[in-house]
Amino acid sequence: MSDATTTVPEADSEEILTGMAGEPPVADEGRGFTIELTQDQKDIKDWVHGFAEGVVRPAAHEWDEREETPWPVIQEAAKIGLYSFEAMGQFWADDTGLTLPIANEELFWGDAGIGMAIMGTSLAVAAIFGQGTPEQMGEWIPQCFGTPDDVKLAAFCASEPDAGSDVSAIRTVAKYDEAKDEWVLNGQKAWATNGGIANVHVVIASVDRELGSRSHAAFVIPPGTPGCEQGAKVKKHGLRASHTADVHLDDCRVPGSCLLGGKEKLDERLARVREGKKSKSQAAMQTFESSRPVVGAQALGIARAAYEFALEYSKERRQFGRAIVENQSIAFTLADMKLEIDAARLLVWRAAWMGRTGKKFENAEGSMSKLKSGEVAVWATERAIQILGGNGYTREFPVERMHRDAKIYTIFEGTSEIQRLVISRAISGVHIQ
Repeated sequence: MSDATTTVPEADSEEILTGMAGEPPVADEGRGFTIELTQDQKDIKDWVHGFAEGVVRPAAHEWDEREETPWPVIQEAAKIGLYSFEAMGQFWADDTGLTLPIANEELFWGDAGIGMAIMGTSLAVAAIFGQGTPEQMGEWIPQCFGTPDDVKLAAFCASEPDAGSDVSAIRTVAKYDEAKDEWVLNGQKAWATNGGIANVHVVIASVDRELGSRSHAAFVIPPGTPGCEQGAKVKKHGLRASHTADVHLDDCRVPGSCLLGGKEKLDERLARVREGKKSKSQAAMQTFESSRPVVGAQALGIARAAYEFALEYSKERRQFGRAIVENQSIAFTLADMKLEIDAARLLVWRAAWMGRTGKKFENAEGSMSKLKSGEVAVWATERAIQILGGNGYTREFPVERMHRDAKIYTIFEGTSEIQRLVISRAISGVHIQ
């Protein structure tokens, strides 16, 4: 055992003591930390908020009651450029990754059903952008939106009657007809936002059932393709202004060029799988992973709207001679609502920044953001109803609709249970089931 002592170099010792007792050490130049929004981000936030406040909110109750796609509102969004390829490109171009979730939060603050009618197209766009070739992006993404004078929608079709959370159970198949250079799709999709009424459908299908989820691929179904038909429209608890339906694929033939990424890339991936090598992420999961922080931001918009309404109501509503906000139980509930919403937003922003800047989700940070935001939205909207009392339970006040809209955020794009499974696997390194 050595009796030698460890010494700190004189200069380092002095720096440490100075940092402890005097001026703090100077941070490396260019490594400053801030969560202050840029002026561009603030401008987009205000722009979307203005549309949500002036156009979306006044129409929210009507279209929720009608349970129909709010085409006039979508057209208004297209006229100002909010519903367009250019707007989505601008949101995505932000190298911090924050503009897209910021815009979604503001829009869904206006109303979630109408917000989904406007933003539902973006899931199909994300699939084309994430998996398509530059040529495919240039051809299909503009067709997802149409023009202000001829607005179109797009649909992303992954879930099936027996394949919701378990995307590996997808039974829709795609067979290649080499003689005609066409893919033939057969199967049934469920819970498709804009399903059947979309101009462009993006469908996840298996090209080799023996390989299971490792053979999934994404296909674009062009407008008016025979064999792609709308099935039953779903009557939903919430998001009722957003169209959701089954999509039936019956010998639906699409050109070979409609396989996102191209056949050569698919063949290379399948060859690796057949050789026992690890394949890359599933086609459906790639889209879901990139969209989770955005979905979390949508849930935040609902939660924030409910919190703000309940806060203002509590200041105006009087019981026993005073405003109900003066009751500690009400005030503490509102404090907790604000706390949970702000905490969830930080998780969303972190995940969005990580995804945009290529940081690996070591601990399933994308799932964390979606899980927390979805559960906060359900909890906060329920608290808002409780603060309003009997009024909160009626359709005369918007928190009842907000509560209905919030619930789906613990179910779609990965249930809360699935998110916890993903997180637990990531932090433990164990394949928990």
